[in-house]
Amino acid sequence: MLRAKSVESTTRREFLKAVGIAGAGLTIGISLSPAGAASEARTPSIGKSNGVFAPNAFIRINQDSSIAVVIKHLEMGQGTYTGLATLVAEELDADWSQIVAESAPADVSRYNNLLMGPTQGTGGSTAIANSFEQMRRAGAVAKAMLIAAAAEEWNVPASGITVRDGVVSHASSGQSATFGELSALAAKQPVPDPQSVTLKDPKDFRYIGKSLPRKDVGKTDGTAIFTQDIRMAGMLTAVVLHPPRFGAKVKTVRDRQARDSGGVVDVLQIPSGVAVLATDFWSAKKARDLLEVDWDESEAERRSSTNLMDEYKALADKPGLAARDDGDARAALAIAAEVIEATYEFPYLAHATMEPMNCVVQVSEGSCEIWNGAQLHTVDQALVAAVLGIPAEQVTINTLYAGGSFGRRANPHSDYVVEATHIAKAKKGTPVKLVWTREDDTRAGYFRPMYVHKIRGALDADGNPVAWEQRVVGQSILAGTLFEQFAVKDGIDASSVEGASTLPYKVPNLRVDLHTVEAGVPVQWWRSVGHTHTAYSTETFIDELAAAAGRDPVEFRTALLQDHPRHLGVLKLAAEKANWGSPLPEGRARGIAVHESFSSFVAQVAEVSLQGDGGFRVERVVCAVDCGIAVNPDVIVAQMESGIGYGLSPLLMSEITLDDGKVVQSNFHDYQVLRINQMPEIEVHIVPSAEPPTGVGEPGTPVIAPAVANALFAATGKPFHRLPLRMEKAVPS
Repeated sequence: MLRAKSVESTTRREFLKAVGIAGAGLTIGISLSPAGAASEARTPSIGKSNGVFAPNAFIRINQDSSIAVVIKHLEMGQGTYTGLATLVAEELDADWSQIVAESAPADVSRYNNLLMGPTQGTGGSTAIANSFEQMRRAGAVAKAMLIAAAAEEWNVPASGITVRDGVVSHASSGQSATFGELSALAAKQPVPDPQSVTLKDPKDFRYIGKSLPRKDVGKTDGTAIFTQDIRMAGMLTAVVLHPPRFGAKVKTVRDRQARDSGGVVDVLQIPSGVAVLATDFWSAKKARDLLEVDWDESEAERRSSTNLMDEYKALADKPGLAARDDGDARAALAIAAEVIEATYEFPYLAHATMEPMNCVVQVSEGSCEIWNGAQLHTVDQALVAAVLGIPAEQVTINTLYAGGSFGRRANPHSDYVVEATHIAKAKKGTPVKLVWTREDDTRAGYFRPMYVHKIRGALDADGNPVAWEQRVVGQSILAGTLFEQFAVKDGIDASSVEGASTLPYKVPNLRVDLHTVEAGVPVQWWRSVGHTHTAYSTETFIDELAAAAGRDPVEFRTALLQDHPRHLGVLKLAAEKANWGSPLPEGRARGIAVHESFSSFVAQVAEVSLQGDGGFRVERVVCAVDCGIAVNPDVIVAQMESGIGYGLSPLLMSEITLDDGKVVQSNFHDYQVLRINQMPEIEVHIVPSAEPPTGVGEPGTPVIAPAVANALFAATGKPFHRLPLRMEKAVPS
């Protein structure tokens, strides 16, 4: 029997609010810890003695005038290297060609995410939002010290000195110098209080707001370093046989054939399964296939997806814990002349990153060093340290590029990193590269949870919604993690209801409640977290209400969003650019959706065409986004396009299913994702704004699925309450 459980947890964004915002001042340090792709290729130590100018933890100016901007966030394709480097270059008045981005070491004392409390990490679309002022002040401090050095050297007033394109000049005397030429002198200057430096007026921005070339270089010519590229002397490669059912444990292992296989060095039992170590991946993989393991499945999850869904739907008929309760929705529904009801089903989803999980770990006496695409440095350090019984500061993390993440590498249990550590602990002194195959990545867990939503709504005689009751059933993401203690809020895991509990539409009687359930399937956040399902349910249900009222979907939303100008702004812009209301050829229809996530506002209009085989195709998407100040418009456009492509996959084809507790899918042939030839034509429009910048890595994803479903509703009169829509119905044969 499925048990309801009151788990007080929250999303990444809500967690940030729970722990409070850390001080926003610039962390000052005269030197930076070395960081690099591998031990043999580290950046030299920094200090005044070697002539390198490092005024704070984020900038290093070399004598050749190259400028290293130290990036505290993971670059996983979302443009963090470019965006954060832009902020420094703007206030430093550097030439963009001088800037080189590099990853920061794991050091929460200097590289704390200012929106995550005492944590270094990337997530919740917070990179630009938490760093916008910090990185600008870092650049402004460095520029002030360069000016002070020039004023001292030339014996002129600092007020007469200007900086542009990496050159410091004094017009009256005709003197000038490059950053590199002044670096040694600048390093001797007093470091100003970061809060005392004056930042540029936005009207004077030269880089912020421009589409500068990206700084995550090497990805098109093969020179970029990912975890899989790491090679070290004596390194072993490990693969792990995980149990076929979640919660099972190793009972007995027969490994003679595996040990006798060529290239195999050892076979180890670890908490998560059985590891095979070999001199190369293929030898390890072949040997793993020869293992014979008996599993203790006494505590394993044995239910199928169908079993779980049936139990979820039964719970959806019963009241849960209130996440929002305005007015009296139940009473209003009881007396309403017309009540509309819909039950939505959302499956488990894999992250399906292009780079499966991997990690290189070397354990030494009293210390540990890691190379990987680290997304949640502080948590990884703490959990690895716990395995080894050493202080967290003795765990060194070298952050590399990541081939995507979508939340997966920010695992609150540090699952694959801890797994690699257990293996390396048994081979102390030897570097070990853990490699997950695509099958491991698809089947070993940490999925977007499965959910059921049940919504009931009522309209008055004028076609205005008077009641809305929404019930959500699903697992908690943060139960049992380090974050749970900070995220307790009246028994509600906000990641399950965000986007529903914050519904912006003006409905006088509105209730959203939650059943948090227990299941043995490991889950975690997935790109845009709870908004992945709440945006779909709320935005498609709004269209059903509009249809019942006989009103246009844009006009209907507009009337209900008068108190939300930024929602209205993107709604109107998307509708205008998509020529909403204009005639379309027969067999074509438009749908619209608008949603706020991670403090950014996105509206999308999808245009679909019905196909002769009974399927449909998404032809065109018009997207409007309000994310505050647009630091790099090209990156914003790319992230909206990326989010749309990512969000189309669960609409059209992606799902993880269980049969007798076993994951059915294994690779891209049966866990399908959108291909490039299936991408629609996309145009993105950015709302001009003077508001502080917010995130763009996730907010494009939730909106596309309801926009497409609403277009199909307009074309066919049929609402769609279960995802995914089957692939054979998504594109023409």
